[in-house]
Amino acid sequence: MKRSMSKNTGKSMGGTKAFVALAITALTVLGSTSAAWSFINDGRYRGGFVKPCSLDGVNPVYHPDIFGNPALAKAVYGFVLGRDHVWRVQDNCHIYN
Repeated sequence: MKRSMSKNTGKSMGGTKAFVALAITALTVLGSTSAAWSFINDGRYRGGFVKPCSLDGVNPVYHPDIFGNPALAKAVYGFVLGRDHVWRVQDNCHIYN
């Protein structure tokens, strides 16, 4: 008795179907990750952080919550705004050290 076996028995996924399934999975993961990151800091996440007593690499424009309030900047971070409108670290800054 001769058996006829076809190459595609329906048990394995074709190349196109596998690619589509992988693409859908990747888009789902990326989409949910992007949505989660968009809610950090009220959707205004810009990356980076500000350390007390150090202005190294800090652009005040990207941190209006800190540099928009000079009293907060001085009390919490040790930053003072000079007469020339340039931010500096106050003398003998030792906040959190």
